[in-house]
Amino acid sequence: MSQEVLRHLVMLGPPGSGKGTQATILSEKLGINAISTGSLLRHEAESGSKEGEKIKKLIDKGNLVPDTIMINIMKQTLLKPENLKGYILDGSPRSVPQAKALDKMLASRQMKKLGQALDAVLYLQVPDDYVIERIIGRFQCANCKTLYHERFKPTKVFGICDVCEHKEFIRREDDTYETVVSRLRNFREITAPLVPYYEKRGLLRCVDGTGPIDVVSEKIRKIVGY
Repeated sequence: MSQEVLRHLVMLGPPGSGKGTQATILSEKLGINAISTGSLLRHEAESGSKEGEKIKKLIDKGNLVPDTIMINIMKQTLLKPENLKGYILDGSPRSVPQAKALDKMLASRQMKKLGQALDAVLYLQVPDDYVIERIIGRFQCANCKTLYHERFKPTKVFGICDVCEHKEFIRREDDTYETVVSRLRNFREITAPLVPYYEKRGLLRCVDGTGPIDVVSEKIRKIVGY
């Protein structure tokens, strides 16, 4: 009997573990949206709103956004029509209270009717030193936003984007050693407790995230069943 494809997923792991990359691959394979809460928050931070200004200050310091803001953003996002056939949450929930709030939301009559129950939580396991190297070395094309890394994924021709041949690149302001250490500390203290939480619920699936992208992707493919 063939395995049922899992279409309601959470990507869990420390910053720089490859959650975004693997979520994008899954999105393309399954035909569902990868919802990056980090991108949603950065978009709000750049909006110029009062709430956006608060979010920007928190992100720049490597701190987590309050649960009330995250929960509100996730509720609005999961109710959008384009996410009703499945979703991949990248970066949320970030704490046990957020996970409980998400569980409550998905257990509501409305969500049950829509078949939005969570299928699995994919936990990418990556050591701290590996995370630091990954984050500090990453950059992206200023034009097409293609992601690169000084060691793991450099451009084929130095200084020229592989995709659009643009010659200008940018780095995220929060990709510094100090900020990464702060983010890792926050992950261990606030987000890591999600591992036993989801393990107890029978939803946790552990994946070694230290290998090449295609190797990690294959491990995830076997779990998800596409």
